[in-house]
Amino acid sequence: MVIAEELAKKQKAISIAEFFEKNRQILGFDSSPRCLLTSVKEAVDNSLDACEESDILPDIFIKIENKTKNSVTLIVEDNGPGIVKDQIPKVFAKLLYGSRFHSMKQSRGQQGIGISAAVLYSQLTSGRPAKIVSKIDRDAPAHYFELLINTQTNEPEILTDRVIEWDRVRGTRIELEMEAAYIRGKKSVHEYLKDTAIVNPHARITLIEPDNNRVVFERATDKMPVQPEEILPHPAGIELGTLMKMLRYSEREKLAPFLRYSFSRIGLHTAEEISKKAGIDPEKSPQEVTLDEAKRLHEAFTKVKISAPPTDCLSPITDELIRKGLEKEHTIDFIETITRPPSVHSGHPFQIEAGIAYGGNLPKEEKVEILRFANRVPLLYQQGACAITHAVENIKWKNYSLNQPGETLPTGPAIVLVHVASTHIPFTSESKEAIADIPEMVEEIELALKDLGRRLKLYLSRQDSLARRREKEEIIQKILPRIAKKVGEILDRPAPDIAPVVAKIMGNVLISRSVQPDGRGCDVEIKLRNHGDSVHHFSLHETLLHEIISPSPEPKKIQLGKQNDYVWKISLKPGEQKAVVYKLDIKSDEASKLPQPIVEGIKEELITGAKVVNV
Repeated sequence: MVIAEELAKKQKAISIAEFFEKNRQILGFDSSPRCLLTSVKEAVDNSLDACEESDILPDIFIKIENKTKNSVTLIVEDNGPGIVKDQIPKVFAKLLYGSRFHSMKQSRGQQGIGISAAVLYSQLTSGRPAKIVSKIDRDAPAHYFELLINTQTNEPEILTDRVIEWDRVRGTRIELEMEAAYIRGKKSVHEYLKDTAIVNPHARITLIEPDNNRVVFERATDKMPVQPEEILPHPAGIELGTLMKMLRYSEREKLAPFLRYSFSRIGLHTAEEISKKAGIDPEKSPQEVTLDEAKRLHEAFTKVKISAPPTDCLSPITDELIRKGLEKEHTIDFIETITRPPSVHSGHPFQIEAGIAYGGNLPKEEKVEILRFANRVPLLYQQGACAITHAVENIKWKNYSLNQPGETLPTGPAIVLVHVASTHIPFTSESKEAIADIPEMVEEIELALKDLGRRLKLYLSRQDSLARRREKEEIIQKILPRIAKKVGEILDRPAPDIAPVVAKIMGNVLISRSVQPDGRGCDVEIKLRNHGDSVHHFSLHETLLHEIISPSPEPKKIQLGKQNDYVWKISLKPGEQKAVVYKLDIKSDEASKLPQPIVEGIKEELITGAKVVNV
């Protein structure tokens, strides 16, 4: 008894701040480079969310200064809506304080740990307070705070609170000194911001590195993301204990209205059907529902057909903006994107977006680069533990013309991008770096990647076919001129034009221009013939210093300085032949110096007799 009493005296509660003070690695603060990256990530996430919720195009400034060999000062500024004075200490110096934990809609952060965890790490390793400036309007004062977190109470300690002059119209600035290291290359701040710019193409992000090198990730669009709407929980994902808690604390007096107004996709008739299946009177008070009745009610959710939850709680990036983001940050030859239809896991709506980029300046012999995103946030660490990586590994990429040694990641000049948008991202840990292997999510990711794989295979097959065509044409171009020359010598005639023969053998579109003097100038005729087995659509350009006379058909005329660009839209069916004719008021010797016709909108390998320019 005495021992038990002595032990009881040692028992005491600890605050969440005190827990993370001793277990900071759980939040991603486990190495010098990662500590800095995690702090930047949390600050940037907050800035992006705040700007988007206020319909402000984000303009984010990050500066990193080396204080000593092992410490840095991090400054992050944004042009967001700012934070009202009373909320500033709690937002930055109180863990588990936020507005999104109970919100059923897509957002970058939901736990309320992020930026306050960076403040906690800063004070632990530097002993210095966080310095905050925030302003909510042009005419409002800018409030300056210096804050610490009291880890025993998880409450903010305000060291300084005063009004200052700040030249921003509105926004928030945080300055943290911490033990950390700035690195370049993989898993660096630069890489994180580059990836962030890809899936947030509406944001402008400026980074000042410790050596004062300035890097600007310009926005690719002025189009703001569609703001997600908050929804009620869906009955498909409610656990029994949660259901009982909701029943116990409901303000509704009857079960049917409780079901109707506590869950999404349950109307009056559905509520009555669920009550009937559970064998419970729909007029019964929710607070009086017993454990056995709650179990029957929970089971009835699976027996009654309930529509999938609404998806306006999600804000996908969209195919167009994923494409723009990838093309803005990478030089590539091929890109395809896909957005899967919304799906559900544990009652939470989610949607998979994916993209694949190939060629360009991507490394050819290395493993394919995987870009993982959750609610528009890059995931740089714990790649091997992530459902996205596992889904990529599950695909047999050899079927899609990519090398894949063993059951690992494929190799080749490619980038695979996967974005998971959801009201609840099932992270494997509080550091939010890897997504758990939820079967519904893995299946949707695999379906998206297989679709992209088929498109990549088709592209690579076409490229192989074009390469073979080029090789064939090169051989023909080497052999036929020799034959033509030899025949000309034998017959004592000029060597014939081999272009029509080459076009016919290759199945190309032949373009040939002939010029005939007519005494007052020259008649020009451009013959176009499709020797292939496909329809071809392209533009024919004649860029001349002279005005053309009586053209047929009539071209579009574009002034280019002293020159005129005449453009005809051409469409040729297999075997079809067309002609463009016009007159020029020039002499025959000038006509012999006319530049070669130019075509646009068709592959170079499919044209004989003209220069191909594709913009």
